[in-house]
Amino acid sequence: MSEGIDFAQRIAEDKAIRTHMDKIGRKILIMSGKGGVGKTTVTVNLANALVDNGCTVGILDTDLHGPNVAKMLGCEKGILQTNDDGVTFFPVEARKGLKVMSLAFAIPERDAPIVWRGPMKMAAIRQFLAQADWGELDYLLIDSPPGTGDEQLTVCQSIPELTGTIIVTTPQEVAILDARRSVNFSRKMGVAILGVVENMSGLICPHCKTELPLFGVGGGKKMALDMGAPYLGRIPLEVSLMEAEDAGQSYLTLQPDSPSSKAIKDIARQISEGTACSTSRPKKSEGSK
Repeated sequence: MSEGIDFAQRIAEDKAIRTHMDKIGRKILIMSGKGGVGKTTVTVNLANALVDNGCTVGILDTDLHGPNVAKMLGCEKGILQTNDDGVTFFPVEARKGLKVMSLAFAIPERDAPIVWRGPMKMAAIRQFLAQADWGELDYLLIDSPPGTGDEQLTVCQSIPELTGTIIVTTPQEVAILDARRSVNFSRKMGVAILGVVENMSGLICPHCKTELPLFGVGGGKKMALDMGAPYLGRIPLEVSLMEAEDAGQSYLTLQPDSPSSKAIKDIARQISEGTACSTSRPKKSEGSK
């Protein structure tokens, strides 16, 4: 009996997910093989760049153990609203044109850890997808935790017609090694690779403006070329960028002409123009559905 109920619930969730996702133009999963490479930084700033270009954007934060998107956007005190039935959630508006759905809005204590096994995380992500009413959006950016585990798998299997993945890495060899796994994960799931972003690619000295190869330069580009994946560009590391994120402010507004801002805007332009895309979408492997 319980299996029948679970199956019926699954069908209902799939229907609700499709209803919401059909109102959204492009659904992009942003991944990193390794933690600490600035994936959320790329997600947040790319979202701001797209909004600045006149697009409507949503960010779904599926990094359940470290939901930092709301902090970086300055909306961590936001409250999720529901409709009369108490089932449908309305994402928090971080700024005009930018909505956010995150577990951060539902955690009673800021320092409370999320101690969940895989099935609970998968259920939470599907609940986000089925119950969050984004309305009509041009883009939904899905920020994910490091790796190729439950969260990424749930997104790829749940969202109909996922547009593709963006893979974030630093030039450092250990980050490149894990980023290659993210490329192969996308191919195994039959999801198009929109491109590789080399983040923290050189440190811009805040005093003399000299660029220092703190983690190296060029590793992400080389990896993309070696694996036949599109390359979106490199974003240098700037102290002022980190300060803006900690304050929950848009770096693109504060420092519109900085090297990092220019790089982010160029990546957003490639995404919006559709120039960043694999030449072909590989078929899904058996068992990936």
